Amino acid sequence: MSAADLSLLKSHADDSFTRKRLVAFGIPALILAYFVYIFFAFDIAGLAKRANWDNAITLASDSWSHKVHVTRANSTGEVSYAIEGERKGTYPNGTRPDWVSGTDVITVDLGGDHIVRFLPDQRTAVDVPGYGQITAQAEGRQITTNLGDNIPDWINASDRRVSITTPEGRITITGSKTEVFNYFAGWELFWFTFDSPYHGASLGQILFGAQIDVDRGNITGAVADWWKNPMWRHNEIAWAIGETILMAFLGTFGAAMLALPLAFMAARKFTPIMVIRAATRRLFDFLRGVDALIWTVVLARAFGPGPLTGALAILLTDTGTFGKTFSEALENVDDKQIDGVRSTGAKPLQRYRFGVIPQVAPVLLSQILYFLESNTRSATIIGAITGGGIGLMLTQAIQTQKDWEEVAYYITLIVIMVMLMDWFSGWLRSKLIGRKA
Repeated sequence: MSAADLSLLKSHADDSFTRKRLVAFGIPALILAYFVYIFFAFDIAGLAKRANWDNAITLASDSWSHKVHVTRANSTGEVSYAIEGERKGTYPNGTRPDWVSGTDVITVDLGGDHIVRFLPDQRTAVDVPGYGQITAQAEGRQITTNLGDNIPDWINASDRRVSITTPEGRITITGSKTEVFNYFAGWELFWFTFDSPYHGASLGQILFGAQIDVDRGNITGAVADWWKNPMWRHNEIAWAIGETILMAFLGTFGAAMLALPLAFMAARKFTPIMVIRAATRRLFDFLRGVDALIWTVVLARAFGPGPLTGALAILLTDTGTFGKTFSEALENVDDKQIDGVRSTGAKPLQRYRFGVIPQVAPVLLSQILYFLESNTRSATIIGAITGGGIGLMLTQAIQTQKDWEEVAYYITLIVIMVMLMDWFSGWLRSKLIGRKA
């Protein structure tokens, strides 16, 4: 090899190494620049500054715990006790939590030496270890306290409202009422409310103990009271889950039935007329180009809210998607099997039935079952818009910003529903087209 050739080879090698170094430096630099753009474009710093982390922590704790409200109406001095502040969770007359005592002066022991006292003349005293006693008095709509100028972060005070957050509970004082929130782990009254004779009974008492309700058997009565629990509404939730699955089922299989004949019109092998093929393919593009949520809004204006509207929205979107995938599968069928059926004297419909469908059936069924599983999740969101299914109940619970344990309950049920649909889809797929397929 001559010196000129060696010089040229070295030049090529240097250029190659230079390009690799530029690529190795340029790609990370582009990624970094992209993240910097995102940081400023989405105002990440401002978002973090505006975020209310205390509120987020409170909502997160509400998802796995419940709170008991001890409320005094400042105008009358009447004290009530209710779980989650709901009328359906109010303690029966003459009963109250065992951590509340006193008659003239109601004493609420939150634990950890945190004591709240409802004093006469609309006054409230709160003992906080390490800080001292906080006193507040409601005078009409005004609140006066002994708090000075140096107020700690866990106290939010104004002349209309005082909120005290401690590790043991929260206290809110306004002109109309004084409210104490005491937190406990678990979903209280999940099985039975106070008005059920089975409230407080153990599983052993219900299964093997003496008859609790004279009019009903223990198991029958307990199941009925749990099923119709007015706070957790198990029967309504089961109906809502059924609506969600029905929306997904009707939308998915309705789309498959519409898309299959249209797919033959879009496939070159079965429709030689280009105008028909092009028109059918553009129809598929239009249907799947509009998201199901957009179809939901449009159809809700046309037909009103309801599960049927959600099913139609899924049907329209999936008709476009199924039409495209089905037509592509039809383009790839083997002509030999069709010719074999034709040789028997079969008519066109018979050739499609026995020569085409058996070839594409595994692909079609696999796609349909996958979309059935996926649409079960989509139906939850669509139901929140159309007013049907578990999605509506989830949205209502979130909007109240009060019953976050119900939000956690609904999300848990949705995850279980999706898992069961995944299992059912896989089982049905194995039965219809085999595990290998």
